[in-house]
Amino acid sequence: MKMDADYSRATDGATGATLTVLGLETSCDETAASVVRLSAAGAEVLSSVIHSQIDDHAAYGGVVPEIAARSHVEMIDGVTRRAMSEAGLDWSALDGVAATAGPGLVGGVMVGLSYGKAAALARGLPLIAVNHLEGHAVSARLGAETTYPFLLLLVSGGHCQLLEVRGIGDMSRLGTTIDDAAGEAFDKIAKAMGLGYPGGPALEKLAASGDGSRFELPRALLGRKDCDFSFSGLKTAASRLAQTCETDQDRADLADAVQKAIARQLAERTERAMKDYAEAHPELSDGALKQPSAAREAVGLDQAALKQPSAEREAVGRKLFVVAGGVAANRTIRRTLEDLATKHGFAFLAPPMIYCTDNAAMIALAGAERLEKGLTSDIDVAARPRWPLDEARANVDPVHKKTGRKGAKA
Repeated sequence: MKMDADYSRATDGATGATLTVLGLETSCDETAASVVRLSAAGAEVLSSVIHSQIDDHAAYGGVVPEIAARSHVEMIDGVTRRAMSEAGLDWSALDGVAATAGPGLVGGVMVGLSYGKAAALARGLPLIAVNHLEGHAVSARLGAETTYPFLLLLVSGGHCQLLEVRGIGDMSRLGTTIDDAAGEAFDKIAKAMGLGYPGGPALEKLAASGDGSRFELPRALLGRKDCDFSFSGLKTAASRLAQTCETDQDRADLADAVQKAIARQLAERTERAMKDYAEAHPELSDGALKQPSAAREAVGLDQAALKQPSAEREAVGRKLFVVAGGVAANRTIRRTLEDLATKHGFAFLAPPMIYCTDNAAMIALAGAERLEKGLTSDIDVAARPRWPLDEARANVDPVHKKTGRKGAKA
């Protein structure tokens, strides 16, 4: 399936070659640049630089698009130069430039994409416009040797989707949120509880000392037979309960209830997708990865832990479940989904913690995989505020029926 008409196929695809790609990411409130080398041995991150804008937006309780775009303009050149320096390379060592072209805050997307276009033109390099969500989809491949296909739960601040991933640019949507994303629910509930921005990590920290059994929160879509999600009811109920909390323990208990409720819904809908995926792929064998719990816990916390024995991370021919996106950094959700994968005979994989949230290494890797297939972008490729991974499904069966000039949302 061809993802986007802006891609053209080069006549001399670089399949099997070692490719070194610069990636740029500016879709929200991180200005990021990374250099990744893709070879037969896998992906090697040569550098990954991220400038966070948390301090710029904290006073507003969320990301202000105009402030974000201006910060990207100020930081993109310095961040890119630092990434090249830390990689120990000059521009002549690059095989291509990959930049996020959407979805995201379009003002910020335009900054990184425009810089990428300029760099590609000036250095005579191919440009690869990357779907930010596709970057998340391949991000687990930054920490382990991973083969296609796999079942993916992409769960972040703006997106919550279940997808079958057969390869780069070849993904089918199995389910998506019909309203709010899980990360959005985390952040808005945290804001209602007075936890500040970003809310997700603060709520997770607070939940560690809480007892969520005190609060009963709604469970959405229990009667539906599909794999879609809904978090708006949970968000509204928890925000109202937050107004009744009088003590720190009250807030900790509510935080624990919220975290468990979100993890429960993610598991319930994912379990349905796992059953459907297993039926559709009888050729894939059962058997979760036999990794010691200590090794699993270390993944993402220490770069040295990424070099796991191949026997522990090999999943060829097995059913593989991948969770990616910023919410994948939540430990309770990781443990819940890992237990679910084991129950249904899936190998479980999540990106290292440093690659769960927005970063440019995942953009560079997605760009390298596209370049390996000979897929490049025209220099006039446009920034897109919306860009579904399964665009054909989104256009035929949009979650939001009135898509408008921006296109289908998911």
